[in-house]
Parts: sequence; structure tokens; C-alpha cells
Amino acid sequence: MTMKTKLPAVCGIGLRAPHYREALDKRPELGWVEVHSENFFDGGMPWSMLREVAACWPLSLHGVGLGLGSAARPDPAHLASLKRLVDAVQPAAVSEHLSFNHSERRFVNDLLPIPYTRESLAVIAGHVAETQDALGRPILLENLSSYLEFPGNEMHEGEFLAELVRRTGCGILLDINNLYVNRVNLGVDTDAVLDALPAVAIGEIHLAGYSEREGMLVDTHSQPVHDGVWQLYREAIARLGPRPTLIEWDLEIPPLATLRGEAAKAQAILEAAHELV
Repeated sequence: MTMKTKLPAVCGIGLRAPHYREALDKRPELGWVEVHSENFFDGGMPWSMLREVAACWPLSLHGVGLGLGSAARPDPAHLASLKRLVDAVQPAAVSEHLSFNHSERRFVNDLLPIPYTRESLAVIAGHVAETQDALGRPILLENLSSYLEFPGNEMHEGEFLAELVRRTGCGILLDINNLYVNRVNLGVDTDAVLDALPAVAIGEIHLAGYSEREGMLVDTHSQPVHDGVWQLYREAIARLGPRPTLIEWDLEIPPLATLRGEAAKAQAILEAAHELV
């Protein structure tokens, strides 16, 4: 069964605070929008504004703090806040990074990599199941950009995600920029990852721009999408067919028109793929 979301197979944008008012005042053509869940938790941005956004465009909630790849269980307060938000705005999709960020005593404000072992898989599958049970819906898990690999990995990231899908019924948020960054930094075989991922489980794709620091690519979301990422996206869409696609830009945020221009490039690729389907 294909991973179902209510997102259309077109390109949208990550809607960030500098553009909230302009977007709602002008109502530009946006295929769909995504916001970071934590920005709207208790005491955060008003839900009334988010409901207004959801009335204009299909809405996706993207989490950066649940840390499902951690050894410790999901934080109950964080999960409860996410559930309240999901219940309040009824988004078309909910996603989380597959990363480590907390222990029972400490929280790290970063997206740290995880070991791809059978032991890790069993723990994380339990966390994903707990989260989906709490929310009453399947979630999408995003592949991570990494700058190191754990010794003793028993599988690669694509195989790990595929097994999580099989065990939990979750979906995949395929971040093409992250995959490209890992290919350059770590020599990851992106063909092997794409071959391993169950195509029917991929419910969303992310595109973003990286920065270069001391010979390494860093996933900063502060640049236009680079040529190599565009090419990998074309290859992925040729394999998968059209998928809901998002332009992410989180630092040095440009005018809304610039984001729409990037989205138009992705939309052209999607429309060409639609013609071939």
C-alpha cells in the first residue's frame, strides 16, 4: 500500500516567520506549506494563524525535537504538545527527523546520527510505534545528513529505514539534499540507498541548499538548491514518480519570491514526470 498523505504531488515551501504575514495577505499560489511543529507548541505561535494557513494551503508539520533515534523514550511532554497541535490543526502530514538528541537527563539541540544496528532498530521501532499510537496516525521519518559514521553498522541507512517501515507502518520523508551531502562527505552509495527504500512508503521529499566548510558539505538550508542535488532529485523522481516536494530555507531566508522561484524549478521536474506516468 502506498504511504498516503493529503499532500498533493506538487512542490511547496517551508513557511517561516518572515513570510507569514505576506503569505496570508497576498495568498500566492503555493502548492502546500510546511512549518516546524515546535514553533507552535504551547506558548508558541498562535494556532489561529496556523489554522488560517491550513485553510489556504495543505499543511505539513515537521518536527525537529522528538529525537526518535535516541536510546531514551520520546519525552512525554513533547509528545503531548505535538498531539495537541496535530489535533488542533489536522495537518495533511506529520514528519520527524530520524536522529538522536536526548538521554534521560540531557537534551541536545542538534540532529545527531544513529547507529544502523539491529539493536538500535528494535529500540527505535518501539519509539516510532509509541509516537504513532499517541498521534493516532502514521508519521514520515526523514533521513539525516551526517558527518561521521558509527563503527559496527550492520546495514546502511536505506536498509534501516526500509525495515522501520516494515515493522511500524511509518512512511519516509526523503531528503535529497541530506542524501547528496552524505554521498560527498562519507562516500554513501546513493543508488544503494534509493534501491533499498520502499518506493510506496515515500510520502514527501525535501530539497535544500548546503554550505561548504573546509572541504565538507554542511546541511545549512541557507542557499539555493545546488546542481548536484537537482540532478539527484531528477534521478529520484524518475525512479519514484511524482512526490510531494518541499523547498526548505531556514537561515539567511530570502524573499518569498525567491522561494517560489526554487519551487517552480522543482515543479517543472514534477510536471515532466507526470507526463510520463
